[in-house]
Amino acid sequence: MKLDRMIGILAILLQQEKVTAPYMAELFEVSRRTINRDIEALCMAGIPITTKPGKNGGISIMEGYKIDRTLLSKADMQAILAGLRSLDSVSGTNRYGQLMEKLSAGASKKLLAGDSHILIDLSSWYKASLTPKIEQLHNAILQERRISFTYYAPKGESERLMEPYDLVFQWANWYVWGWCYSRQDFRLFKLNRMENLETGERFEKRQAPFPDLSQERVFPNVWQVKAKIHPAYQWRLVEEFGPGSFEREPDGSLLFSFGFTDKTSIIGWIASFGKGAELLEPSELRREIAEFAEGIRNNYPEVYGNREE
Repeated sequence: MKLDRMIGILAILLQQEKVTAPYMAELFEVSRRTINRDIEALCMAGIPITTKPGKNGGISIMEGYKIDRTLLSKADMQAILAGLRSLDSVSGTNRYGQLMEKLSAGASKKLLAGDSHILIDLSSWYKASLTPKIEQLHNAILQERRISFTYYAPKGESERLMEPYDLVFQWANWYVWGWCYSRQDFRLFKLNRMENLETGERFEKRQAPFPDLSQERVFPNVWQVKAKIHPAYQWRLVEEFGPGSFEREPDGSLLFSFGFTDKTSIIGWIASFGKGAELLEPSELRREIAEFAEGIRNNYPEVYGNREE
């Protein structure tokens, strides 16, 4: 859309001292003539844009210019505000709210505070420990500095050194994406598993691919599970896997079918239902679940009696 492109052009001009028409034409995948018409339209709207021909020429905007809020509709401003508020929920500050005030200079308080029907909170139960990590990692990314940390994974504890490139919020958790020196490859690390986080020396940025965050890549379905679930737990299946993850049997029980990444997750998940679930497939895990349950039972000899010999 033309309006979206013009707002994009204005955002670039506000961030960069000078750009060229060919650069913006390639960025927005339009012709130079289209970019020139957009620049003319912005000038007619009262935005002080200057163009300079020649070798060192380009397009620039007058220093100190502030966005005229009439370029953005009320719905546009409220959408931006919802996004910025969600970032404030993570940072623990009001920096993004203050940015919104700059973007909407002259706007009414009703526009900023009212009619907000989308509330996004990206923080977590671990906000007290997570927020400082996000701030530290964000600064390390901007300053191009290595980070070191202790990482706790299912395979054990390890010391890691990496070049951070992106902070990622996915699957209701925060991650950092970057080059891991131990693995000599790009890796995704969950922030809640990171401790003793320290910022180190500067690094020279390498070409970083965008992380493949598809469920198939990060959580591959290695184990196909079938289980008989008591109907009282239908809400859990709907919430965790969706209504298409099970079928109702003639006796009222739910036949659950889904893919899992590892067997530890399967055993823990089945056990969380107590007597309300029975694993049907894969059959080789039925014994492991029984041994898991027996191990728990042996931890409470005062209730069941110690059956170990």
